[in-house]
Amino acid sequence: MMCMKYGFVKVAAAVPHVQVADCSYNSLQIEKLMRRAADNGVQIVVFPELSVTAYTCLDLFTQEVLLRNAEEALLQLVENTADLPLLAFVGLPLRVDNKLINAAVAIQEGKIIGVVPKTYLPNYREFQEKRWFTSSRDLQDDFIVIGGNPYPMQQQMLFVAAGVSVGVEICEDLWMPVPPSSELAMLGADIIVNLSASNETISKQAYRKQLIAQQSARCLCGYVYASSGFGESTTDLVFSGSALIAENGVILAESKRFSMDEQLVISEIDVEYLRHDRLVSTCFTEGCRQLNTDRGFQLDFQLAEYLREEANQLTRIVNPHPFTPSGKVLRERCEEIFQMQVSGLAKRIVHTHAQTVVVGISGGLDSTLALLVTVMTFDLLRIPRNRIIGITMPGFGTTGRTYRNAVNLIHSLGVTFREISIKEACLQHFKDIHQDARVHDVTYENSQARERTQVLMDVANKENGLVIGTGDLSELALGWATYNGDHMSMYGVNASIPKTLVRYLVEWVAENRVDEESRATLLDIIDTPISPELIPADEQGNIQQKTEDLVGPYELHDFFLYHFLRFGATPAKIYYLAQLAFDGIYEKAVIRKWLRTFFYRFFQQQFKRSCLPDGPKVGSVSLSPRGDWRMPSDAMANLWLNEIDKLE
Repeated sequence: MMCMKYGFVKVAAAVPHVQVADCSYNSLQIEKLMRRAADNGVQIVVFPELSVTAYTCLDLFTQEVLLRNAEEALLQLVENTADLPLLAFVGLPLRVDNKLINAAVAIQEGKIIGVVPKTYLPNYREFQEKRWFTSSRDLQDDFIVIGGNPYPMQQQMLFVAAGVSVGVEICEDLWMPVPPSSELAMLGADIIVNLSASNETISKQAYRKQLIAQQSARCLCGYVYASSGFGESTTDLVFSGSALIAENGVILAESKRFSMDEQLVISEIDVEYLRHDRLVSTCFTEGCRQLNTDRGFQLDFQLAEYLREEANQLTRIVNPHPFTPSGKVLRERCEEIFQMQVSGLAKRIVHTHAQTVVVGISGGLDSTLALLVTVMTFDLLRIPRNRIIGITMPGFGTTGRTYRNAVNLIHSLGVTFREISIKEACLQHFKDIHQDARVHDVTYENSQARERTQVLMDVANKENGLVIGTGDLSELALGWATYNGDHMSMYGVNASIPKTLVRYLVEWVAENRVDEESRATLLDIIDTPISPELIPADEQGNIQQKTEDLVGPYELHDFFLYHFLRFGATPAKIYYLAQLAFDGIYEKAVIRKWLRTFFYRFFQQQFKRSCLPDGPKVGSVSLSPRGDWRMPSDAMANLWLNEIDKLE
């Protein structure tokens, strides 16, 4: 399956061996890595600054022998790589009208496509580039002669192919208040390549990574950075061979620093997702109006295509759980999420002068999280926890396990406990509407959910309180909620928390914030199958109605939801990514089945989302009809379902 079919461009940052002032040797090392890149299906590869000569030549840059040999080595490299389809950017010193420029040269299939001169020349501390080079701003011509032939030359140059646009900046350019890449991105560059020779000092790498990540985020672009490594002169400086690939604020891949081996760092830039974010960010192109420039040069190149299947596979990791934190950021992320939920609820309580809040506790994950948020909010506001009313409402499907967990949790957290059975009320309701209680249909189920909501609302009225909603983002996406039942509340604290993240948050509280009794209860709730418990248990008292058996695994639906809403991904692309993310876990047919279920339910159930109660936005994906997602309730899903039906 071709990466480019789904908007991916395979890129590489190369760190070759160099020998100072040995142009023939250096060009051979560049060629070797270009061939290795092509063997791996790379379409765009960038080499370090002045990689043909090495960066640390100093006053040798003024020597005719070096300059002549650098140009000859470039021409030889171009000729030797005429069989390679990838676009490569190499660095060398070039002469222009008695001036010397620090240049990036784009080559492909035996041709020089264009030349980009460096703009910002560092001339402080260990740097003295103005001693030899001229800035692009001081050049008069827009072409350069190499080997007797003229080629386009400009700092604002875009290399365009198959809808992909590439811009270039060189080392110090990135470190400026307004880097050239900012303007290039506003002019249309999807990918920025940076040829660099950044020496190492203590903590510089951390700052460099921040700089690259932030610039890729600010420009909504892919960023491919290659810096000089082993072989550069160490007379005064040390170069570590830092190579980084970033996309919209995320570092996708990086080199091993201080390696004595040549390196080729490969990943894929998702241009399709970047374009989506630029469409959503309506302010992105407004900066173009402020640019005192035209559209710059646009030069065509051919985006390499490889027939080998292995060359077209993704190397970047596709996270199967994009909503959930991992590793070292787990604690920080969970704390921040709770702070947002708590802050939102605190404001609502203060504003409404509520004397209490009412939470329906089922013994399931969602109501547990809502109760934990409520408890933290009351602690923040210094209101006694006993003014929280936790109500458990046993029904026809309530099992002993969930009932015990609900009761234990309410008591262990110091919340006021109430038990109100809904069985008799529902049986009376069934008589009123002539519903056969032996028929476990949608009326049987939804009547229970609406009865519970009525109880909560009326208790809240009686106690001058608020009903705290428990439904989560995943349920809203699938419409897995009873309209005007658990769908409704006075403030929905979990409205933008996906189901996979709910589990993480509850587990984090269990491990970090509660006593041993509460911890044991929370861990058992996490291990309980997800269920609305609206159908009676089996003969052994076990949950019979398991949500994931009916609508599919939530980890799949959360994956679908993230890529669909966050990036506007097509069903075909989501299917492709899901196969990579869940390889060995779900068969293709299973993924396709639940993908269809997701899109069918997402469109069919929009009417429930169109009248959601208020609730805080926590992550990058939200379904609030007042903010992130405004969709007609009667929109048709045919286009998306038809695409899924054609998938293999």
